[in-house]
Amino acid sequence: MPLIAVCAAWAVFWGSWSALLPAVKLELGISAGDLGLALSAVPVGALPAMALTGRLARGRERTALLVTTALFGLSVAGIGLVATPWQLALSLLLVGATSGALDIALNLATGRAERETGRRLFQPVHAAFPVAVIAASPATGLARSLGLSVGTVLVIIAVIVIATSLTALALPVGERTSAASGGSDRRGLWGAAVVVGALAACVLVIENSVEQWSVLLLEEHRGAAPLVSSAAPSVYMAALTAGRLVVQALPRVPLRALYLVAGVGGGAGIILAGLGGTVLASMAGFAVTGLALGPLVPALLSRAAADDPSGTLVWGVSTISYAGFVISPLLVAVLSGWLGLPSALALLGLLGLPLVARFARS
Repeated sequence: MPLIAVCAAWAVFWGSWSALLPAVKLELGISAGDLGLALSAVPVGALPAMALTGRLARGRERTALLVTTALFGLSVAGIGLVATPWQLALSLLLVGATSGALDIALNLATGRAERETGRRLFQPVHAAFPVAVIAASPATGLARSLGLSVGTVLVIIAVIVIATSLTALALPVGERTSAASGGSDRRGLWGAAVVVGALAACVLVIENSVEQWSVLLLEEHRGAAPLVSSAAPSVYMAALTAGRLVVQALPRVPLRALYLVAGVGGGAGIILAGLGGTVLASMAGFAVTGLALGPLVPALLSRAAADDPSGTLVWGVSTISYAGFVISPLLVAVLSGWLGLPSALALLGLLGLPLVARFARS
């Protein structure tokens, strides 16, 4: 399935990138502050690119997916050429822009494929991302242990991504232009996109927090060994994947039920992870969180694609929900400075309340 292949190739870079960061820092001889500043260029590049891609890609989903995937591969290869912090920031700005564009193109293409084939595709396509991340990170660690340089690893990833972009040609997606909506219709669609995108952002704030802070929680607050603590993101990702595949395997689960599961299960899971007090309790909390939250965002995108054939709703939900990734690091950092990391993560459980409220109003 081309859509799954593209999503997996996209994730190979992001899974590898986290494992490459120590080597990137060492090779460039930069401080942690300089590295953090460079990394902040990713969302700066992503948001405007997502807005532009959504405007251009609707009705041209297959071509957009091919082009954005290939450009993303080229931007990945470009990181290997950097020699200074400012060059790293510039290259990551391009990576963020092409990654954001790929995100929108993939969601639009998946939505169109769902409408034209009648098959449910968002859950398996989105499940490919965490699976590839789980596999890519240790594979990159092995490559580094074998003596491969950062540049070599990035070129290999770029070749994989660019080659995978060609699979978009096999998509059974027409190139006809989507019907334009009138002014009042567009305002209504964007109003709905703001609401649904904000709900999806609640999920993504928690997801990004687990990815970035779970290892630190287990090492510094639970006394876990590095090997054990490093498994926390993988536990979350595995549960996330399982949740999506379970929902895919079942008869169509009502979106209303997924709101309740995500709100109650995801909120309770992250509270358990933060306040559980032991390594086992925190790991169980991360697993429950991933299992409960995993299916909701793909389901929201699937509904958006079905409700709006023009693609505007998918574009809007995808772009607005990305704010969850942008604000999550700063939010947890501020809460940690005030309450400590365990309580900060637990407080994110409150983000489940809007999801429960949506269930109650549906």
